[in-house]
Amino acid sequence: MPTDRAAAYRNQRQAGPTNGTHELATLNTNGSSSLDSMPAFLAEATSIQDAVANFNSNVTRISALNTRALSALGDDASAVKEQLDRLVEETMALSTQLKNRITQLQGAVGTAARPQEREIRQNRASHVRTKFTEALQTYRQIEQEYQAKARQRVERQYRIVKPDATQDEISEAISGGGDQVFMQALTANPQYAQARSALSEVQSRAQDLHKMEQTLGELAELFSDMAILVQQQDETVEAIENTAIDVEANAAEGLKETTIAVGIARRLRQKRWICFIITLVVVIILAAVLAVELTKK
Repeated sequence: MPTDRAAAYRNQRQAGPTNGTHELATLNTNGSSSLDSMPAFLAEATSIQDAVANFNSNVTRISALNTRALSALGDDASAVKEQLDRLVEETMALSTQLKNRITQLQGAVGTAARPQEREIRQNRASHVRTKFTEALQTYRQIEQEYQAKARQRVERQYRIVKPDATQDEISEAISGGGDQVFMQALTANPQYAQARSALSEVQSRAQDLHKMEQTLGELAELFSDMAILVQQQDETVEAIENTAIDVEANAAEGLKETTIAVGIARRLRQKRWICFIITLVVVIILAAVLAVELTKK
């Protein structure tokens, strides 16, 4: 039996990365302190973009396997489901790593000393976050489409046995119930092979739909985390802008005070020169008076 996607994903998050993603985890879980330098920051942004490309590649493969799973039968169906579950587990683990790395990258934006460097960092962090969000959206759309097609197939199989089935009865079958309808069909006609086949497929599809609901729940959580990161980014940008405004205002105030100080210093020098000249004139007058008095004697 294929493993439960959500359970495997939760175990993956607790136990750490799988071998396929171990290298990415060990290279990029050191925190924002390793991203203080601009070259390291840009290198990590590029590495994240490459990882997002791998994520998109996985999503493309999942889409192809979803299509195969809808029509596969017998042993082929089991093999496809096993491969699909394994790939979904790997992709969800990669999505968690990407979320953590993007969060670290965003946290390192404010470590730049110069405003120009902070702006470059902010643009790069926003770019990779947008690319990852778009990839998540694509994955969610693929899973939703597969979910809708699987529900339609369950409904068709159910109506083979009970053509007048209500939507509530079909929903119960999708949630894992509804076996009684098939048992009644088998009891009425033990050779009713279609009922046996329909029962088997409905049970299998019900399990798949349950897994898809859990996967979609995990994707919704990732979208929420990205939304929170956007909000935090906006707050960071606002703080940087406010800091820049304060710096500009302080610089203008400092220039104003410097201009005033220069004016005061200039006036003080002028007054000192005036005092010096007055003193010199007084000394000259006193010297002249003294010279006259000495001449008289």
